Amino acid sequence: MENTVYVIGHKNPDTDSGVSASAYACLRQLQGYTNYVAARAGHLSPQTEYIFTRFKVPYPEYIPDLIPKTKYFMHDGCVTVPDTASLWAAIGTMNSKGYKVLPVVDKDGTYRSLLHYDAFARDVLKIMSPDKKTAITTSIDLIRSTLNAQPIIEKNSTDQFKCSVLVGASEPHSFKEMLDAHKSENIIVIVGNREDIQETAIDAGIKLLVITSGFVLKKELREKAYAKGVSVLISPYATSATAMLIPYAAPVSNMADAGVEPVHPEDTVAKIRPLLQKSVSRCLPVTDQNDKVIGLISESDLLHDPNVEVVLVDHNEPSQAVEGLEHYKLREVIDHHRLGNLATSYPITFINKPVGATSTLIANMYRESRISIPVEIASILLCGILADTLILQSTTTTDIDRETAEYLSNITNLDIKQLGEDLIAAGSHIGGRTAGEVIRQDMKEYTEGKLIYTVSQIEVDNPSEILQRKKEFMDELAIERRARKALFCALLVTDITSLSSILLFEGDNTFAPFLTFPQKEKNVYYLKDVVSRKKQLIPLLTELVGRFNP
Repeated sequence: MENTVYVIGHKNPDTDSGVSASAYACLRQLQGYTNYVAARAGHLSPQTEYIFTRFKVPYPEYIPDLIPKTKYFMHDGCVTVPDTASLWAAIGTMNSKGYKVLPVVDKDGTYRSLLHYDAFARDVLKIMSPDKKTAITTSIDLIRSTLNAQPIIEKNSTDQFKCSVLVGASEPHSFKEMLDAHKSENIIVIVGNREDIQETAIDAGIKLLVITSGFVLKKELREKAYAKGVSVLISPYATSATAMLIPYAAPVSNMADAGVEPVHPEDTVAKIRPLLQKSVSRCLPVTDQNDKVIGLISESDLLHDPNVEVVLVDHNEPSQAVEGLEHYKLREVIDHHRLGNLATSYPITFINKPVGATSTLIANMYRESRISIPVEIASILLCGILADTLILQSTTTTDIDRETAEYLSNITNLDIKQLGEDLIAAGSHIGGRTAGEVIRQDMKEYTEGKLIYTVSQIEVDNPSEILQRKKEFMDELAIERRARKALFCALLVTDITSLSSILLFEGDNTFAPFLTFPQKEKNVYYLKDVVSRKKQLIPLLTELVGRFNP
C-alpha cells in the first residue's frame, strides 16, 4: 500500500497556507496520486473558514503534530478469529496468513484476547500432561469441525462443556471400571471398531462417542445411543491422531491470552515501545475507539520507515513546521518566503519563487500540467492570492500574481474587488475573540542564531479596537514570550484602508532601543506604508536582531 502524503502548511495556518494545501493535494489527486491528503497543523482563521465554507471545499485534515504514532507504523486490515472458533481453526488461520499472533473477538467484533504460540502451547501442555487427567472445555460442534468428523447423533451440539477424554483400548471390564471412576464427569470416549467397548460406553451414558478410522456404528448400537442421549461422531483419522486433535477442539477464547491489552492508533511510539518489550510475542493488537481491531503492530515494525511522507506548502522553516516533521521523509516544498535553515539528507523538489502568494504558484502548476482547475479550487486559490496580497495592493504583489488572479477570476466569474472586500470583512472582525486567539491565528516564529522571535499579523479596517484592548494584547504577547523564551513577540496590525501598520511589541528591554520605528505610545510603533510581514518587516527585524549582541 502506498504511503500517505500529507500536504501541510505552517503552524497557525493563514488563508494562503490552508488554500495551498487543499489545492495542491487536489492537483496531485487529479494526476492519479490518490494518496495525497490536504492537512493543516492548526485551527483555521475565521477568514479561511469563511472561504472553505462559502465555496464548499472540505477543510484540510487537522493534524496537530506528527510525533511518531502507532498508526504510522502498524499493519492495518488484520484478520481476527471469533472467540467461539476452535483452537485448531485459529492455528490454521495463523499458519495460512503467516501470523505470529491472532486477535480474538466476540460476536460484535470487540477485542477480547490475543492468541500467540506461547499462550496456547502452555495451555495445551497442561491439558496433555501425563501426570494429570485430560480435561478440556469444548463442544460437539467444535470437535466435529476440528476432526472433520461425520456426525451420526448430535445432542445440544453448540453447548460448551468441560470433559474428560478416554481412549477405549483396554478389555471391557477394565474399561468399565475406568468409566465408573469418571462417572460424575462429562466423558468423551475415543474408540475404533471394537463393538464391545462402544456398547459399554453407550450403556454408561457418556457425553460423546468418537469412532475412529471411519468405522461405522451398528444400527442396534445407534438406536441405543440415541435412546441414551449419547452423541456420536465418526472421525476419518486413526485413534492416535484423533486423540491428539481433541485438545485442539477447545474454544480459542480458553487458550488465548486475555492479559494482553490493545494499543490505539493515536498512541505515541514512546508509549507503546515498553509495552511491546513486555509482550511475549513482541506484538500487540491495535483497536479503535469502539474496541474493534483495526490492525497489529510489532517491535520490528518500528524499525521500518513510517507510512507517512510530507509536502510543505507556504513555509520552509522548521520552526514554523508541524511538530515532529523531522521523523518523516520530506518530498517537496512549495513556498514564496525567505529560505530558512531546512536541510535534508536527500534531494527533494524545492519550488520557491518571489511572488505574493503560494496560491499563485500552485494555480500555475495546474496550468503548466495542462490540468483544468475545478471551479471550487479556482475560487479558493483566488482567495488565497487576494488574502496574501491585500487584494493585490501589498508591496509583495507581482505581475504574475495579478495575471493569475485575472485568470482565476475568469474561470470562477468572481469579481476581484468585491471578493477581496468580502475576505477582509471576514478576517478583520475581532469582536468576541480573545487576544490570544487573534495573536495565535497567524503567528510565525523566526530564528536568528540562538535567538528566536515571533511576529503575528492581522489585517483590519480600523486598528482602534486593538489599541483599546492594548493591555489584553500585551499580556498575551508576554505569555508567548515567556513560553518560547523569545527575544520578543510582536503583533503587526495592518490597516487595509491606509495601507500602513502599527506594531505591538513585547520584548527584551535591551533590544527595544534597536527599533527605529516612530513610537505612538509605549510598546506601540507606527509603520508607515508597511503592509507585508514577509517582504518589509521581517528583513528589517532580521537585520536588527543580527546586530543585537546580548
